Amino acid sequence: MKANLKSIALALVAFVTFSTTAQTTKKVNVEKSKLHWVGKKVTGQHEGTISLKEGAVVLKGKKLVGGNFTVDMTSINTTDLEGDWKAKLDGHLKAEDFFGVEKFPTSTLVFKKIADKGNGVYTVYADLTIKGITQPVNFDLTVNGNSATGKLVIDRTKFGIKYGSGSFFSGLGDKTIYDEFELDVTLSF
Repeated sequence: MKANLKSIALALVAFVTFSTTAQTTKKVNVEKSKLHWVGKKVTGQHEGTISLKEGAVVLKGKKLVGGNFTVDMTSINTTDLEGDWKAKLDGHLKAEDFFGVEKFPTSTLVFKKIADKGNGVYTVYADLTIKGITQPVNFDLTVNGNSATGKLVIDRTKFGIKYGSGSFFSGLGDKTIYDEFELDVTLSF
């Protein structure tokens, strides 16, 4: 009888240990999630949205341990302009000068390493692929229940996007476009 109780107790401990350490993958709700971009130039800035095609976060208990995302680059949308100016900028951002969405309709972000900073804040080290070029990026992501928020600052020139960059072309004056753009992320899962 003692052996049976001991076996049952060990099985229960193993079950509880496994249950609290099991990983779960949660799909991101692409309709509720938001990606807001800001690109700056000498004379101002433009902003807009872009959509996720799919994504997932991996949790171990309540802790973030992984994630991967696919962005629909064809959904680039300028929100601070209207009419012909909006159509012109949207078209240019989708053209080969910038994101070349006809040839590269998606971009990906794959988490490689995650450092827990406490209170639901994580530093994420990831591989970002834009226009077929993969570069490492890192950013902080705050997870709160079934949502997460973060901000990425991306140097577009590392992905071969050099149009209007003062780092590569001289004499641009007020036509200079800054190399970095910002991406504010709100995920719902």
